[in-house]
Amino acid sequence: MKPPRNHEKLRILIVDDSEFNRITMAEILTNEGFNVVGQASCAEDAIQIAHSSKANLIFIDVVMPNISGLELTKHFQEKTSDTRYLIMMSSLNIESIVIESISNGAIDFLQKPFEADDLLKAVEKIERIVEKDNH
Repeated sequence: MKPPRNHEKLRILIVDDSEFNRITMAEILTNEGFNVVGQASCAEDAIQIAHSSKANLIFIDVVMPNISGLELTKHFQEKTSDTRYLIMMSSLNIESIVIESISNGAIDFLQKPFEADDLLKAVEKIERIVEKDNH
């Protein structure tokens, strides 16, 4: 396993109601040395984990039970003062969802299914933003 990149600068939370997707993403990221601080299957757990883990990069699935990923994104932008980078994910190929995700505060959007390289490129893009913001 590679050492964590950027040490403590990125703390990644994966929010998806699919356990398979969460585990797969966590394995890819961890194997590349990224710090995955938690996984959540619903928005309610995501809010709690994000707060307790101080996650600053959150991958959020659009379609989830009870509270949608779009609503969760809006919550993080409106109800928290912490800087968080949000990346939405969905298998729905609908332009309006991408637009709503970005307008709710997401910084990027991953179309499912995505390759490991797409996931890593998205995280590396956030790494560059964090580096720039910290200088």
